[in-house]
Amino acid sequence: MIKEFQNEFRWLSNFAPVKIVLDGVEFSSIEHAYMSAKSDDVEWKKFCSNPNNRAGDVKRQSRNIELKENWNEIKLDVMRECVNQKFNQEPYRTKLLKTGTQHIQEGNRWNDVFWGVCLKTNKGENHLGKLIMDVRSALAKK
Repeated sequence: MIKEFQNEFRWLSNFAPVKIVLDGVEFSSIEHAYMSAKSDDVEWKKFCSNPNNRAGDVKRQSRNIELKENWNEIKLDVMRECVNQKFNQEPYRTKLLKTGTQHIQEGNRWNDVFWGVCLKTNKGENHLGKLIMDVRSALAKK
């Protein structure tokens, strides 16, 4: 079981560098693309697509934006698209397939119980882990 995206599994993180194209705009990680999709603000999208802005900075700044009205309805689809793009590229495709059938959990210590599992409480829906495992299943069938 992969419990968290650290050390040898750091490449599973949304912060890992990878080209993601969303709405015709290129981003330098899933985090950049996903955070950009949260708002329709043009300046925000420019900030997120700037390769000089680190993923952590984009994530921190996202706390100050006005979310799209339908964000909660579309966020899983946005993440699915980003995860699909990432793991259809090398080296991520091969690395993911090498995990075989291991359960993948986005374990965290910041109480994110939607995308992952809080390691302090062992509670969480693990949507990110599930999306990654879905992509792995599809890749294994190809």
